[in-house]
Amino acid sequence: MVVYHTDSALFNNCARLEEAGCRLLKMNSIKVLCLILLFACGFLQESRAQEVALKTNGLYWAATTPNIGMEVALNQKWTLDLSGSYNPWTFNDGKKMRFWLVQPELRYWLCEKYEGHFTGVHLHGAQYFGGFRDKRYDGYLAGGGFTYGYDWILSPHWNLEAAVGIGYARLWYDKSPRIPCEKCRVSEHDDYYGPTKAVISLIYLF
Repeated sequence: MVVYHTDSALFNNCARLEEAGCRLLKMNSIKVLCLILLFACGFLQESRAQEVALKTNGLYWAATTPNIGMEVALNQKWTLDLSGSYNPWTFNDGKKMRFWLVQPELRYWLCEKYEGHFTGVHLHGAQYFGGFRDKRYDGYLAGGGFTYGYDWILSPHWNLEAAVGIGYARLWYDKSPRIPCEKCRVSEHDDYYGPTKAVISLIYLF
């Protein structure tokens, strides 16, 4: 009986820790997205005469990940892009990968801003929690990469954008079984090289 109560208490404590981690991830995600929105609104109010674009990535929406982005023209050839995304969902059988992701990018346009080919250098940072198999991952990532893309003009205010990126990410995380077990947690890190960005975005130009 003593062993039973000890295991039960441990399970309850681990479950509470997992719930607290989810709440922390959610609060951090909301803060990040709110900061992006506030920055966008403030910049739009002060830069009406400049070309500013708001956008959303359809590929992320297809993966059930809400997202928003803003791009600001620095001159005729250079723009600064900032995008953020947040996935809060839990799927069937407890499967989930909750995360927030921020990707700033500096772009150079071969013809003119918001038209045709562009190349870019991007950074990325994220916090994530979840897993789809028998493990849970709770951690962070940071890195950067290179982007190539193209913008099609649909109308004076609407564009369609496609882009891909490759690069590097450093991942730090705690790995544990899907069933909460604090004693089973292992801290690990990985280096990732490969695709870091995929975009098909609808854009509104101010």
